[in-house]
This record gives sequence, structure tokens and C-alpha cells, in this order.
Amino acid sequence: MAIGLNPYLQFRNTAREALTFYSEVFGGEATFSTFGEFGMAEDPAEAEKIMHGQLPLPIGVTLMASDTPNAMTLPEASSVSVALFGGPEDEEVMRGYWDKLVEGGQITEPLVQAPWGDVFGMAFDKFGTYWMVNIAGAPA
Repeated sequence: MAIGLNPYLQFRNTAREALTFYSEVFGGEATFSTFGEFGMAEDPAEAEKIMHGQLPLPIGVTLMASDTPNAMTLPEASSVSVALFGGPEDEEVMRGYWDKLVEGGQITEPLVQAPWGDVFGMAFDKFGTYWMVNIAGAPA
């Protein structure tokens, strides 16, 4: 079995909406399991919340997500960012990802030429996920 490392995003009530949005950004098809399906909804009103969702991306990573039940604390802030890297040959695709990710979100660093030669930007998407996008510069 191979070892893997994938982002697992937590939301209060928007995991389904967020993974659906990310499937529109990156492609792929999201799947969802609810708390109700597994008999894990302590509050019947939360039965349709997402216990586990995942989106295998064509770029070889799987985004995973869940809704945090109201009885549990959802951290207000996190020191984790989702970093998206590509080469100069991927610039058009990467800029397309950026444009979709920032729609309705907040850009903290615009996607521009960085001092180290790459194109780099940072932003929160409309779901509060923090993204770092880096497009490698052309080799010297």
C-alpha cells in the first residue's frame, strides 16, 4: 500500500457546496456520505450533513471534507494552506484555477511575478480555505 497525504477540509455546513465548487474548479466527481447514512447524527436535524466527502482530482490529489456537527468546535483559524504548484507549461490552467478560486473570496496577495522568479498569489476562497498558488518561472 502506498502512503498518501491529502488535504482534509472542515466546514460547518458547507462541505457539499465546497467540494462541488472545487469539482467545478479542478474537475473530478465528488462523492458524499452523510451522518444519517451511518447512524452518526446525534441531532436529527444534522442527518444530511457531510460526514465524509472526497474529490479525486485529475492532478493526482484527493480533496476530502466534512461538516463539523454543531456540538463540536470548528477552529476559527488554521495555520494550514492548500498549496497548488505548477510549471511554466501549466500557466494558463493555473491562472484559470486561480480565477475560479478567488471568485467570491478574498485575495491576500495578488497572482503576480514574485521576487524568486515565479508567479505567486495567496487568497481565501468563498468557503474560507486559504490557497497558495505558485507557477514556476521558465528555467534560465
